[in-house]
Amino acid sequence: MARLIKIKERHPVKITEEDVGKWICACGLSKAKPFCDGSHRACAAEVEEKTYVYAEDNTASEKKGGCGREGGCGCRRNE
Repeated sequence: MARLIKIKERHPVKITEEDVGKWICACGLSKAKPFCDGSHRACAAEVEEKTYVYAEDNTASEKKGGCGREGGCGCRRNE
């Protein structure tokens, strides 16, 4: 079952341990989770009020209402 998860962060979070910095993915697009791999660059053109769905290759498409169920149910959840 696919799930839609709303993530508002567009940049990684820096964690410092023993003077060594590591970047943790906060955008949800990294292929190297929990670490950042730079995939957040795909979020750069996002518009704040819109919702986007990302494919496996990190290409985005704007989500148009509903809960995201296959075929769309029109319930308008997650808006």
